[in-house]
Amino acid sequence: MTSMRVGESQGRILEFLKRRPSGTIPAMGKALGLSVETIRSHLRSLEGAGLVARVGHHRRGPGRPEVLYGLTESAGTLFPSGEGQLLRDLAAFLETEGHEILLRKFFDERLARRRAEVRERLQGLSGARRIEEVARILSEDGFMAEVATDDSGRPLLRLCHCPMRTIVDATQAPCRAELRFIREILGKELDRVSYIPSGAHSCSYAVREELMMPRAAWRTSRPRKNQPAARND
Repeated sequence: MTSMRVGESQGRILEFLKRRPSGTIPAMGKALGLSVETIRSHLRSLEGAGLVARVGHHRRGPGRPEVLYGLTESAGTLFPSGEGQLLRDLAAFLETEGHEILLRKFFDERLARRRAEVRERLQGLSGARRIEEVARILSEDGFMAEVATDDSGRPLLRLCHCPMRTIVDATQAPCRAELRFIREILGKELDRVSYIPSGAHSCSYAVREELMMPRAAWRTSRPRKNQPAARND
């Protein structure tokens, strides 16, 4: 994720490159009414932010060929997208049609693919070191996680961002799956103390040090037969 603030002229350069596969500095300058020096300066900044890259060369005659610039995949996030609304509508449709179990299965199996890698990273870690590593893992998944303590001194796992917020507006299936996943990789039970969809700044979970999950929980996130699934929502 880039923290760069795109100015008006830089935005025009990005839009120019969005409308065609690539462009040279002179072509951008001519189309946008900006000097070559201004275009070159903006491209350096955009390159440094990972929004623009050199994608080839264009030769118009004798002499050095001109560099072709194009947008990176990261630049795509700066343009309007309807994916979030589409996913929310799909999740809402599945719930309305009575397919909540299918939604739960999707999110559980999505996290199951992550489990083997996570288990390897956490092997041999316990206590504060394990919680810190879990926070790093969740941050890699977009949750901006951090470790704090609550008023009683218990470890507190704070998720300061919800990368699935749009879908959560339609169904709590991803929240439940993520909570089961965190319990499993921590090996401990959790008490939810705050929840972003309820208006809180973060989803925060206090770790119960005295309750350990059995190792068998690593093998599956589904409840045992004839045993209700644990809920904390």
